[in-house]
Amino acid sequence: MPIESPFHARTSQLCTSMRWKDWAGYFAVCSYEPCHEQEYFAYRHAAGLMDATPLFKYTVSGADAGRLLSRVMTRDITKLRVGRVTYCCWCDDAGKIMDDGTVSRLDDDVYRVTAAEPTLHWLRLNARRYQVAIEDVTTKYGILALQGPLSRGILGHVCGRAVTDLRFFRLTQTTIDRRPVTITRTGYTGDLGYEVWCDSADALPVYDAITEAGQNYRLMPAGLDALDVARVEAGFVMNGVDYHSSNHCLIESRKSTPYELGLGWTVQLDRDPFIGQSKLREEKQRGSQWSFVGLDYDWVAFERLFARHDLPPQTPHGAWRDPLPVFDRTGRQVGQATSGAWSPTLKKNLALASVKRSHAAEGRELLIEATVEFERTRTPVTVSAPMFFDPERKRG
Repeated sequence: MPIESPFHARTSQLCTSMRWKDWAGYFAVCSYEPCHEQEYFAYRHAAGLMDATPLFKYTVSGADAGRLLSRVMTRDITKLRVGRVTYCCWCDDAGKIMDDGTVSRLDDDVYRVTAAEPTLHWLRLNARRYQVAIEDVTTKYGILALQGPLSRGILGHVCGRAVTDLRFFRLTQTTIDRRPVTITRTGYTGDLGYEVWCDSADALPVYDAITEAGQNYRLMPAGLDALDVARVEAGFVMNGVDYHSSNHCLIESRKSTPYELGLGWTVQLDRDPFIGQSKLREEKQRGSQWSFVGLDYDWVAFERLFARHDLPPQTPHGAWRDPLPVFDRTGRQVGQATSGAWSPTLKKNLALASVKRSHAAEGRELLIEATVEFERTRTPVTVSAPMFFDPERKRG
């Protein structure tokens, strides 16, 4: 049975929809109201506050902490400066991705890792030659994701310039309501945003201080449904949806490499050995079989599918995660769309997909499966970069 996060006393009172799900063993709100749209628009036009506590969290410390993480991760973590955060992934010996997450450098020999899946065993398995201490701090800290264009103003109200001057993928250690917190300029919405870490015992005072400050900024509590639409717009991959951890794949064809997921920019090959390096170097030289792309539906053609049945066009209520086959113009399957959503901001029907590299050029027209009145058919889509929404304020 799922457990309660340290913010549950507040989120449970606000969740009038009674819509919850199990996220990594925690109760997590799908949407606070019956429909997630107001929460989505809070992310894009004001600010949304989401409980991100269920992320797995690990502190890695000691003289060899940076070397261990560099051995495990595709990035050279020893180059990460104190006060900075980086996004990265880690692979098995065959170069197949196991998970993705962030690494923060809190001090010279202290790092913090977030992951979508349990990673303690993998870290400890590879730590035998290193002078490190690895602690699972998943239940020790609560995390609030404060995301949206007005999030800086809210945190500035409670923290001052320690946050308003914080740059993209940086962190600062400060206080909220006299409680110590770590704030990172990170998020999963593709917008301006922050993540606030606090001791679980301080969770409610921190939550209350942020929500009180947010009253004048149209702050809303936001759940996972709104987040899912936002992350599709931003082109962010999701473990278990857009790719599957190699830990869980029964067949090789379900595994992916960072290059195949558009994460090649997180791979630093020319450095000391790391897990999967040789296989990733070979792939870099020969090229990848698959490419991660965005798909933009031809809306006029999509409307025609429904017009044949005297129906208006219909899109799913929120983001979808049921894979759909993708075809070339001859009808040959060349990939699969793994998730998608109607974008209220861009007014487009979007999907994220893995397609064969030979069909991944931006502007190329492909076909995606669509079902109307129980009839399976196909509709045109145009290949694009997967990052559909990327406002300047995210980094500014």
